Amino acid sequence: MIDSKGFRANVGIILSNSEGKLFWARRCGQNAWQFPQGGVQERESPEQAMYRELQEETGLRAEHVEMLGRTDDWLRYGIPEHLQRKHSKPLCVGQKQIWFILKLIGDEADVNLSANDKPEFDNWRWVKYWQPLEEIVFFKRDVYKQALTELQQYL
Repeated sequence: MIDSKGFRANVGIILSNSEGKLFWARRCGQNAWQFPQGGVQERESPEQAMYRELQEETGLRAEHVEMLGRTDDWLRYGIPEHLQRKHSKPLCVGQKQIWFILKLIGDEADVNLSANDKPEFDNWRWVKYWQPLEEIVFFKRDVYKQALTELQQYL
């Protein structure tokens, strides 16, 4: 769902463990690491999208996690012009995201990156809370900082 300003509705997922470390995943076939995220479908709430994306990208279900909090409003980032899909209508110029922070209450063995026919990730690891800001692609850095800053209170 792309709004009138060209921003696609999306959710971001920050998954923590009992030590306060964060789930950090590598995109398939790339040296690009990120938090799980994905689009909100028509007639789907951000919370519903979060649980769907969590299962699709990590294999984890609602019973494996505890929701600790979410951002109060949409956080936005622009996609650099050279990465925009100019032939797509309507044109997507960026993402607007509701971010959720979750705690793993299941077992790490419940993580299954191949839960979907088209896996997003091929590896994952636990990282220190602020480490993603050093590794995320430049155009997502500000939104990651906003989400981590707003959601830090829940850990």
